[in-house]
Amino acid sequence: MKNGPLFLLGLFLSAVVAWSAIVLGAHAQLGALTPWFDEGEGSSFPPRPTGLAARGQLVYADLGCASCHTQQVRRPDFGSDKERGWGDRQSVARDYLFQIRPQIGAARVGPDLANFGGRKPQAPSADAVLGLLHSGSERHPAYPFLFETRAIAGEPSSRALKLSGVSAPASGHEVVPTERAQTLVAYLLNLNSTYDYPEAKPLVKAPAKQEGKK
Repeated sequence: MKNGPLFLLGLFLSAVVAWSAIVLGAHAQLGALTPWFDEGEGSSFPPRPTGLAARGQLVYADLGCASCHTQQVRRPDFGSDKERGWGDRQSVARDYLFQIRPQIGAARVGPDLANFGGRKPQAPSADAVLGLLHSGSERHPAYPFLFETRAIAGEPSSRALKLSGVSAPASGHEVVPTERAQTLVAYLLNLNSTYDYPEAKPLVKAPAKQEGKK
């Protein structure tokens, strides 16, 4: 084939241009994002997570929570996420600004967690989340390795779980969360995307012009 080298060169250049447009273009657009400063509140959003919450994201990723949970509230015309109480607005790129490993997820075996710490009318408590992690439920697996069962020495720990039934420890023992469990809960309760960024507001379509009117 006479033009074989030229064809291969054109194919290579096409691949480079497509890659540049998708990867470099997206990086140029999203990499320049900064926190949004609200002059009325005198604060920047999203807030930078605390040390516990930042470490908890690593535990979330290590346990593979993104296999069953998403962190992306869809637009109202794309689903019923708002009606389910998962968020009052759609997720935008700025929500993930301070996340080292954004856990957007790919499936929803369980509920979306993008706004877990800001759920209405009341956000879940740390005790409720720890209880679910320890004992599980019909739809959620248990993670007992995130907890330590130990003999009570002196006064019971203030961090000990209040368990009953088959989940309760033996007499004279208590179940306390490990550091991994505490950081994971801190991360989950830190997921609070209630601030309404300008880019999160739905576009308002202009009314169609009627014939005969300018």
